[in-house]
Amino acid sequence: MSPDIWTAYVATVLLLMSTPGPSQLLMLSNSAANGLRRGVFTAAGDLTANLLQMLAAGLGLAALIASSGAALAVIKWLGVVYLIFLGVRTILQAKPKEARIAAMTSRKALWMQGFVTSAANPKAVVFFAALFPLFIDGALPFWPQFGILAATYLILDGLFLTAYGGSASWLASRLKGPASLWLDRLGGSFMIAAAILLGLKSVRPAS
Repeated sequence: MSPDIWTAYVATVLLLMSTPGPSQLLMLSNSAANGLRRGVFTAAGDLTANLLQMLAAGLGLAALIASSGAALAVIKWLGVVYLIFLGVRTILQAKPKEARIAAMTSRKALWMQGFVTSAANPKAVVFFAALFPLFIDGALPFWPQFGILAATYLILDGLFLTAYGGSASWLASRLKGPASLWLDRLGGSFMIAAAILLGLKSVRPAS
C-alpha cells in the first residue's frame, strides 16, 4: 500500500470519526463515572467488536448479514434497549462523588458495555465492507492491505475514545458535592442519547 493511499484513508477515517456516536457517548459516561483507567475497558470492548466486524467484512460475510433485515433489526433494538436500561439505571442510582468511587462498575461490565454498544450497530460490517475496497489495490495481496487498514482504524478509534474518556475523567475529578451527583445523571443521559442515535441508524437489507 502506497503512502498516498494510506494518507487518504487516514483523512477519510478522521472525517468519519469527527461526529460523536453511541460508542463515544458511552465512553464519556463510563469515564466520568469510573475514571479513564477503568473507562479504557469500554474502549477495549468497542474495539473488539470493531475487529470482529472487520473480519466478518474481510471474510465476505457482509452481503449475508446485510440481506437479513430481521436479524439486523433484532440486534440493533436489543442494543438500544440495553443502553436505555443502563442510562435510566445510572440516573436513578446517581451518587455523590465519594459514594460513586466506592461503587465503580467492574472492568468486565465496562468491556461488555462497549462491546454490546458497538456490536449493536450491525451495519458496521457493511460499512467496513464498503470502505476498505476504496483503498485496496486489486493487484496486490489482499490480507496485508486489509491488516493495515484495520489496524489503522482501530488505532485512530482508540485514540478518539481515549481523548473523550480523558476529557470526561478530568472534568469529573474536579467536580464535588451536588455537581458530581449531576455528573452521574448527565452520564446516564449520554447513554440514553447513545441509544437514540443507535435507534436512528438506518438498518435496511441490501436491495
